[in-house]
Amino acid sequence: MKELEDYLVEAVGNIRNDRKLATQLLEDVAKYIGGSEERHKDVGVVAAKYMETLQRSNEQLVKIVGLMEKANRGSEGLSEEDKDDLFDFIESEKDKDKEENK
Repeated sequence: MKELEDYLVEAVGNIRNDRKLATQLLEDVAKYIGGSEERHKDVGVVAAKYMETLQRSNEQLVKIVGLMEKANRGSEGLSEEDKDDLFDFIESEKDKDKEENK
């Protein structure tokens, strides 16, 4: 089984990839929309989903940083509860991504 640090590295890598892809797709949508109100109506929901992905990645980073800061403050590192919370958080985000990609 992977160590917590391996999961953190993987999670941050996934977050960065998600942000990069969502940003590229959002830029494409913005170009497509151009000045046409009709196009905006057609793809506005798609653009909102990309923004949601970016927001979720921000939340993931904040959660990871918070846990890492907590670990650095204490000599005992992350508690078992923190580890479980982080693992559950990562797994729930994977599940959300799977659901959205169906």
